[in-house]
Amino acid sequence: MVSTTAPAAGGQPAPTAADVRRQLEASASLAEREKTMKRMTDAATPVLGVRMGTVFAIAKANVGMPLAEVDRMLDDDTYEVRVAAVSILDFTARQRRTTDADRRAMFELWMRRLDRLDTWDLIDRAAPRVIGWYLLDKPRDILFELARDEEWWHRRTAITAAFWIIRAGDLDDPLALCELLAADAVHFVQTNVGVALREIGRVDRVRLEEFLARRGDDLSAHARRTARSALG
Repeated sequence: MVSTTAPAAGGQPAPTAADVRRQLEASASLAEREKTMKRMTDAATPVLGVRMGTVFAIAKANVGMPLAEVDRMLDDDTYEVRVAAVSILDFTARQRRTTDADRRAMFELWMRRLDRLDTWDLIDRAAPRVIGWYLLDKPRDILFELARDEEWWHRRTAITAAFWIIRAGDLDDPLALCELLAADAVHFVQTNVGVALREIGRVDRVRLEEFLARRGDDLSAHARRTARSALG
């Protein structure tokens, strides 16, 4: 269950954003910082220099922290802190004990903090389970609103959230999102349109073939190759 103010198990204080940052700082190294900075798309983002496997392990150890503290982590400009924040959300979404109320709280946090979830890797890390899973049995108007938004990371969020819906075998809305985004001019949107189509093809080859026959020329070459990989 997602914690709001309750202490952690065993009567220990619930972990805080400051606790997670200290754990990350203790695991940082200059060598890793240099490696991370080489692959960053935004050179202005502060980097501690923590291996992603370590970031994920720290996030997993802090699952159950109050969402208000996850929110504070999203306020931090530091790359690894925000990766840890979305990772905590993702690990929480995976837990069997997570309730629909918990999922709603995480979904609402994400929607409220879209301004801070503005890189491809933050989106990919958790949008499928935090957004897509929550919307499995609910109206998905918000995904279409995001898909029409002027900000590319909102559009990427929409199609990435659809991955979990596709996994459930529900293809209508994901295909409709692909229709909206097939000619998107931004590479970071196109890449995940291609992934969505590939996953659709693994569920229903015919529907992918029909889509490609109709809209394939509108896709980027990268997205088209990714989509067609489902056809063998």
